[in-house]
Amino acid sequence: MADCRRPLLDNEQEEGVPVRTTRLAGAVISVLALALTAGGCGSTDDAGPATNGKQAGAAAAPNRVEPLAAAPKPQVPVTVTSADGKRVTVASAERIVPLTPALNEIVFTLGFGKQVVARDNATNFEQAKKLPVVTRAHNVSAESVLSLKPTIVLAETLTGPAEAIDQIRDAGVPVVLVKPGKSLADVGPRIDVVAAALGVKPAGDELKKRTQSRIDAVQKKIPQPKDGKKPRVAFLYLRGSASVYLIGGSESGATSLLEAAGAVDAGKESGLTKDFTPITSEALAKAAPEALLVMTEGLESVGGVDGLLKIPGVAQTPAGMDRRVVSVDDGVILNYGPRTDQVLKTLVDQLYANGS
Repeated sequence: MADCRRPLLDNEQEEGVPVRTTRLAGAVISVLALALTAGGCGSTDDAGPATNGKQAGAAAAPNRVEPLAAAPKPQVPVTVTSADGKRVTVASAERIVPLTPALNEIVFTLGFGKQVVARDNATNFEQAKKLPVVTRAHNVSAESVLSLKPTIVLAETLTGPAEAIDQIRDAGVPVVLVKPGKSLADVGPRIDVVAAALGVKPAGDELKKRTQSRIDAVQKKIPQPKDGKKPRVAFLYLRGSASVYLIGGSESGATSLLEAAGAVDAGKESGLTKDFTPITSEALAKAAPEALLVMTEGLESVGGVDGLLKIPGVAQTPAGMDRRVVSVDDGVILNYGPRTDQVLKTLVDQLYANGS
């Protein structure tokens, strides 16, 4: 995925529908011009998923992380290799600034919640909500970060602007970059990097084991399709306030999640090789999804399932005809962090509701 970013549009900010990950921000800017002029348009709302015209019964999990039982004891100083190849020495884990939702999730789950002194604006789980915000839209404020005197800053390689990251480093603050998560296979390695940077590798090993065991447990309960055919699911990115309506392809980041849920990524299978492509009736007809995966706030931004069905081509898909919509919280859906099992369970519960 290209390393490109954009600030939130004003109406997105006002209506409370921020893009939840830097990876998605990059995807959106790469197709924004096309999306704004495409014939298709989309909409969704937190009316919840529906199957055959009825609301699915899956209850949303509490928006909290579950820290490991034992308090971490950092073995510092420690020197690690950042994702950009730089060798970084961390002398203290007393004041931590994670700059993406996934990194906040990992840090808090490792047991460092009390040491986190700031968050990015997209991190929305309960334990982090009261922390000061050091980003505006998708842009890091170096001045805000430095004012909090961090002893380590954790960011992803797409976090930016690059000048802000350089300014933080130039001020003498250790900055460790982590590769973005694109699949379930990235969950463990990302935990490894963060745990190593904080000097708690054993805790990282414990968290990896716990996370994987929970993912495995969810997958064991996935129903086998009665006809032997896996459900075709299209991942849609919707921002009604900005008239952005996209269908995910093989690089959207959702393929691994869908496949782990026993489904087929309809966008990828229809030949969409990019991250996101503007929705058109033709693209939807070719994808022929039997269910639609959307972000909860994206669904809200377009007026719920009823609004979603007004997008040209959506009502004519098998998913549209059955009103089969699965929604997952924006702040966690593509994190590929310690709550991946919750994301997967939410997806599975809704996708296979009523035995479908």
